Amino acid sequence: MNKILIAYASQCGSTGEVAQAIGEVLCARGAQVDVRPVKAVSSLDGYDAVIVGTAIRAGRCLPEAKAFVEKHQADLGRLPLAYFAVCLAVRAEDAQEREQAKTYLDDLKAIVRPAAEALFAGKMDYRRLPLLFKLMMRMMKIQEGDFRDWAAIRAWAQEISPLLLTN
Repeated sequence: MNKILIAYASQCGSTGEVAQAIGEVLCARGAQVDVRPVKAVSSLDGYDAVIVGTAIRAGRCLPEAKAFVEKHQADLGRLPLAYFAVCLAVRAEDAQEREQAKTYLDDLKAIVRPAAEALFAGKMDYRRLPLLFKLMMRMMKIQEGDFRDWAAIRAWAQEISPLLLTN
C-alpha cells in the first residue's frame, strides 16, 4: 500500500479542508494518507509520495510552505510530488489577475519541480481573519463566501492518483 503525505499551510482552515478532501479521494483509491500541517511534519521517512498545499496571501505561498519545501528538498526531489494552492484570485473577474495566479506556485517550483500542480478557489470568512487582514479585505471589497469547487478538487485528486500511487 502506498503511503502519501499531504502537508499543508493554512491560515484560516480552508486549505486544510481542501487537503482533507484530496486525502479522502486518495484513500478511496487504496492509499494510506496522512494529512498534516507542514509545521507538524519533521520527516518524510516512510512516505512514497507527497502533496504540498498552501494558502496564498498577497500573491505568495505562505512562508511555512516554502520553508517546508526547502527543508525537505532532497527527499521531495526523489519522491512523486504535487503542489496545490488555494486562493481567491482563481475566480477573479479580471483576466490579468487570474493569469497572475498561475505564478503563485513559482516559489515552490523553483526549489523542487512537481509532477502536478493545481490552483483552487478558496473561502473568505471574515470571522476567521485577524483584524488588520479583515479590514484590508473589506477595503479591497473582497467578497465573503465559500468559492471552493469540491468537484474540481476531487477530480484533480483522481487525475493525479496514477502519478502518486506506484503499486
